Amino acid sequence: MAAALRVVDTSAWIEWLIGSALGRTLGAQFPDKLQCIVPTIVQLELSKWLVREVGEERADPVIAYTQKCVVVPLDTPIALLAADLHRDCKLATADAIVYATARHRGAELLTCDAHFEGLPGVALFPKAA
Repeated sequence: MAAALRVVDTSAWIEWLIGSALGRTLGAQFPDKLQCIVPTIVQLELSKWLVREVGEERADPVIAYTQKCVVVPLDTPIALLAADLHRDCKLATADAIVYATARHRGAELLTCDAHFEGLPGVALFPKAA
């Protein structure tokens, strides 16, 4: 049986990187690099967060790791699907792009962002209130 493709949302990466209890749970859910789809917008969001929170020197290895996964740039089909999902699911633009990338690639979205709750193809691990 082939391993399932997964898009790991920025929220899940951050929880994993800070080593929270939720992050430790999520770490067990991360796919192998060949099944891990990384939208370029996730690289952007991760880079911004990492440089701000831990500095560029510690950010570089994480971004380098993402580059060993399946990096998917924003292209026209994904952008058009994201526009539909933005409208239909009331998602913010970046979230719509991440979700559209997952849908376009037939992958599951691993996230801890509650605004994805109830959407098909989402593995939601919500943050504690």
